[in-house]
Amino acid sequence: MSSVRDAAPDLASTEENPETEQLATGVRKALDAANAAQRGAGFGGVSIPAKSTIDSKPLEAILGASAQAKDGIAKFSFGRKTSMHGTEVGEAMGVNTWAAFAGSQRAAVVDGDFAMLEDELQDVLKALRHANIDIVAIHNHMTHEQPRIMFLHFWAKGPAEELARGVKSALDTQKK
Repeated sequence: MSSVRDAAPDLASTEENPETEQLATGVRKALDAANAAQRGAGFGGVSIPAKSTIDSKPLEAILGASAQAKDGIAKFSFGRKTSMHGTEVGEAMGVNTWAAFAGSQRAAVVDGDFAMLEDELQDVLKALRHANIDIVAIHNHMTHEQPRIMFLHFWAKGPAEELARGVKSALDTQKK
């Protein structure tokens, strides 16, 4: 470990302030420990092709919606409605669940965001995890909306139709 004086020569003299060296040494140990921590294995699973060739038709049949398809990527959007300060907001303003599929039919990735009522959160979580879809974040996008809308970001890799069935199972838990 390098000395504190080497790492931060402009700090006040430790003779004038002995706590400075103690604090800096503690910070250095914490940074060294963080740097030495093992890195996670990542998501693993199938390798996704560099060029997407997703056929949206089977996914449309599973999800019961039309895809926005471009460059081999299929994106689905399902709007919700709420109001903020008396003004209705919906899908065009970002109050929506969306799922984008890339890769191939056999080796795909799905990435998306669920918009749900607070009371729907647990059922959506359970359905996604049951389908081996990873939860990335849960948070709000708005304030003072009625009814309250929570957002849940998700991500997974696998066969495209299997991923679509997982997303559909979570959509089916929602009250609409």
